[in-house]
Amino acid sequence: MTVQHHDDEQQALRRDNRRMVGKLAVVAAMMFGFGYAMVPLYKSICEALGINVLSLAERSGAGLGGKPANSQVDVSRTITVEFDANARGPWSFRPEKSSMQVHPGEVTTVMYEFRNEQNRVMSAQAIPSYAPKQAMAHFNKLECFCFNQYTLQPGESKRWPVVFVVDGKLPKDVKTITLSYTFFEVGQAAAAAPGVERKS
Repeated sequence: MTVQHHDDEQQALRRDNRRMVGKLAVVAAMMFGFGYAMVPLYKSICEALGINVLSLAERSGAGLGGKPANSQVDVSRTITVEFDANARGPWSFRPEKSSMQVHPGEVTTVMYEFRNEQNRVMSAQAIPSYAPKQAMAHFNKLECFCFNQYTLQPGESKRWPVVFVVDGKLPKDVKTITLSYTFFEVGQAAAAAPGVERKS
């Protein structure tokens, strides 16, 4: 009787172990699937919200400054890109050019200038916006200072590039795109911007 009881306990234990292994395998598979889906999910969310923080190089596998795969410059179309800058605080922030004429598929660079006019160290960052709204998904930045936090010393000036390509799939009725940045101070310190030029 005792032996039979012991055998029953062993069989029950083995069944429980098999169930646990099966559950762990399912959880592991779900975690792997979730991790695999994170990148396209993140891209979809960014595009839906118009954040567009992923670089075109990341999307296409091209190197920084290179053209996206299978991209051609459409010289039959000219798009006016207007540049706007808004500073929320006692500093100056402006683009070097107010507008540029570009062709879809053409890699273009515009410089933005920033100066900390305070007598103290400050940390700030810029958030972009686009008009018209449908242009968001077709304005691809290869390089941008947006969404990063930078620390500037009192009176320090910086020049930052925005390298971009307007997608050839931009609707035909869109002739002008406005890229607007709002630069505002943040409460925490951040690393100094890399690879920028100091200006007196």
